[in-house]
Amino acid sequence: MTVSYPRLAARTLRFTLGVPRNLTLAPDGSKVWFIRTPDGVTRTGQLWQFDVATSTESLLVDPQELLGGRGEELSAQERARRERSRESAAGLVSFQINADASLACFVLSGQLFVTDLTTGQTRQLPTAGTVIDPKFAPAGELIAYATAEGELRTVTTAGEHDRAVACPDSPEQAWGRAEFIAAEEMDRFTGLWWSPDGRRLLAERFDDSAVPTWYIADPANPDRPAVAQRYPAAGSVNSDVSLWLIDPQTATRTEVVWDRAEFEYLARVDFSSTEPIVQVLNRAQNHSLVLRVDPATGATTTLRELRDEFWVELSAAPRIADGKLITVEDIDDRRRVCVDGIAISSTDHQVRSIISVTEAGVLATASSEPTEVQVVSFGFDGTVEPLTDGQAVHTAVAAGDTVVISRTELAGTNTEVTVRSASGIGAIKSVAEPAPFDPKVQFVRLGERQLRAAVLFPRDHVPGSAKLPILLDPYGGPHAQRVLASGRMFLEPQWMADQGFCVVVSDGRGTPGRGHAWERAIRDRFAEVTLADQVDTVAAITELFADDVDPSRVGITGWSYGGYLSALAVLARPDVFHAAVAGAPVTEWRLYDTCYTERYLGHPEEQSAVYDR
Repeated sequence: MTVSYPRLAARTLRFTLGVPRNLTLAPDGSKVWFIRTPDGVTRTGQLWQFDVATSTESLLVDPQELLGGRGEELSAQERARRERSRESAAGLVSFQINADASLACFVLSGQLFVTDLTTGQTRQLPTAGTVIDPKFAPAGELIAYATAEGELRTVTTAGEHDRAVACPDSPEQAWGRAEFIAAEEMDRFTGLWWSPDGRRLLAERFDDSAVPTWYIADPANPDRPAVAQRYPAAGSVNSDVSLWLIDPQTATRTEVVWDRAEFEYLARVDFSSTEPIVQVLNRAQNHSLVLRVDPATGATTTLRELRDEFWVELSAAPRIADGKLITVEDIDDRRRVCVDGIAISSTDHQVRSIISVTEAGVLATASSEPTEVQVVSFGFDGTVEPLTDGQAVHTAVAAGDTVVISRTELAGTNTEVTVRSASGIGAIKSVAEPAPFDPKVQFVRLGERQLRAAVLFPRDHVPGSAKLPILLDPYGGPHAQRVLASGRMFLEPQWMADQGFCVVVSDGRGTPGRGHAWERAIRDRFAEVTLADQVDTVAAITELFADDVDPSRVGITGWSYGGYLSALAVLARPDVFHAAVAGAPVTEWRLYDTCYTERYLGHPEEQSAVYDR
């Protein structure tokens, strides 16, 4: 029996099961550890090791064996944490390696496990409470972990002396975890950091007692009572977030001091040098400080002040390397790597992320063409050296002389993971299920703004043989890019096209990859700007494919912001859009969360007319 594409996509998590992920290198680059499911349909992640010198793989941890075949039991806090990080897999979904690469720690069903990376033996450590986000002390024998009950605790790697070093004063407080806004809107998923010498912990404490309570009913189970949830809707009160230095031996703690009333968002934290570096952000998000923390007193010194007319974009965590402050900042309409405030990356590149910092420079992912993501080395001397090329999307990790690069290209749907080192070039295999077809994608540039768009016709369509209805499938909003040179991203659009449509995915203003002005064109104008670019898309596609599309039959579909845009399209422009399917749309921006919404639309009490529009 032929299995339908939607069923295959669900069974394989859109063909991501079996792809190596969470790639982590030993400090000397000799080993790679990663998570991979045993095949392309099993959701349970396993821990694997790749030996760089011999290009051999070995299985270290199989959660099914550790749990004796029992299914996972997740706390409500862990389920929420996985939702924030968009984690859909099961089993082993994250892990950490200690400083000398001898041990790995991870959580299964709320329990803490440690694996000896030399012998492969795994043991469970006795702990109190449900474990969340364990972290090795870089030097020493301690593991710190947060609990679902809000405590911050430590335990030795031998499983001894489990004890609390910080306890909440109320059920609304928690130690060592990222609050909702940090994880959902600022891409900071942890609230716990060790000093390089392992003598201090840096821990977040958040207090949700002033955050409004909402009651969420389950329409599929109307007999169940509504669940109370703290949620900071736009204009309401955020979590009270503070940062503390803690001595794990004595449990004494010192608060990190900054003007929390003015800078209420704790955006980024780095403790890779002897003095922590933190980045804080004001409520309006147009003013940010990069601070050095005195580890003895908690006092802070401003290293860098960032301002923007609209909002300061949060990128990689600022860090100190060889006495230099490394940041990613918007300069000359591009996101650029900066050293002590001076840009070293070129204006030809929009920097996406920092991979590593070496004595010679910074390894980063960056785009010169917004649909592609390359790995690029930016030297402190101004040199620029691309490590990848082509119509593809790349990510990487690096340590020692080893670079591990993951590549997905437009021409196919597979993920290739290559390991480059002095030993040569190796490969970590993927066991993902093959997609049932390769998308037939055309990349085009549309209209006066050169909107990047992907166009897909039925794979058996003969040009000029029929005028097909147009189906737009955008996200169309900030912080998500759909038109990227990765064939796997267009499997679902191709399946929809094969039902008899010309499917178009178009990235308008506000989407990433095109620079400062492009992203900020949506400020205060969500509806006007993002819809206008989809209207322009229809007009340009009608002209470009005049013999193949029917502009009297135009549909639009999308999820989240794409759902908002789809509903908006048929309500505001029924002359252009004749049908819509709106998935999980925001239907009232006053009800969406503080950080995201106020970044783009301001505070609802100050900009009521903007929210009305």
